[in-house]
Amino acid sequence: MKLLFIVFGLLFILTFQPCSGQEAPEKNEFSFMFYNAENFFDCENDSLTNDNEFTPDAERRWNFRRLHAKVDRIAKVILAAGKWNPPVFVGLCEVENLRVLELLTESAPLKKYNYKIVQKDSPDERGIDVAFIYRPELFRPLDYQAIPVADPTDKLFKTRDILQVSGVLNNCDTLYVFVNHWSSRYGGMMETMRYRRLAAETLRKAVQSILSGFPQAKIICMGDFNDSPTDDSLTRVFGAKKLNNPEIKGEMINLSFGWLSNPIQTIKNQYVWETFDQWIVSDYFLASMVCGKFLKAEIFAEGFLLEPDVRFGGVKPKRTYIGFKYHEGFSDHLPVLLRFQLLNH
Repeated sequence: MKLLFIVFGLLFILTFQPCSGQEAPEKNEFSFMFYNAENFFDCENDSLTNDNEFTPDAERRWNFRRLHAKVDRIAKVILAAGKWNPPVFVGLCEVENLRVLELLTESAPLKKYNYKIVQKDSPDERGIDVAFIYRPELFRPLDYQAIPVADPTDKLFKTRDILQVSGVLNNCDTLYVFVNHWSSRYGGMMETMRYRRLAAETLRKAVQSILSGFPQAKIICMGDFNDSPTDDSLTRVFGAKKLNNPEIKGEMINLSFGWLSNPIQTIKNQYVWETFDQWIVSDYFLASMVCGKFLKAEIFAEGFLLEPDVRFGGVKPKRTYIGFKYHEGFSDHLPVLLRFQLLNH
């Protein structure tokens, strides 16, 4: 039994430690993270939502063993992405409820970091929400609200709320954080475009409301936008810019444009990688962090999150399921990170 424990420990270290080719962290380097956890459901049937397929008796055979394996994998991704200094906060989407978040924050890999949770059930038909977990010694929430994305022409339209959290970073800098999961392209990109534009307009109004009262606000928008940085929802409706123009104040800058030329982006559709998971920040966040210095935005594309793509070539994210077959993977998305240096930590 002791030998088995030692072997398991060695496998954990070899599998989840940062690659030897990964850059050494800067002194006092910290990070923020966003991750689409892909179908992070509990095992119980909620009569108010369409979550039936993720129950023990359904075709997927989703059970407590598989749920706890999923919890463990997400926790290890968070730990590894932070270079063994777990992110100050993590935005998550495709999580069913508070219960699965509590399982995550209480799991063995993360428990000692004392992550706290901000979450509110949204009206999404499948019952999936966006959520926010944070390390309380580094980030102190001041307020939060769930902002509904409504369709004025269709009262029956239901989707995920946008979660807004304001708080103080390291006791010296106030941040305004928005966690997004916009409507998917399921049913056709053009047919669903208007729903992502609704989300973009909702986010734009929320951001402008902050900037109208605090023109130098440090704002961070993260999420799975289900659109590329070049799509109209983000460029024209929300107004995110590719580059920071120092002559114009109060702009939102999409830090993910540079990823469009990466051989591996955040999600793969057959042969094509796309950047749906993104960071968009206010120009004042880039220019004047009081207690820190922005370093870079990046996709966390370590090898253990990927597998060979036999059908379409190259590699692809290693998922929990392929169709209805349990695959023991992580997610169909790769995590994205915002790395920075705390100057007075």
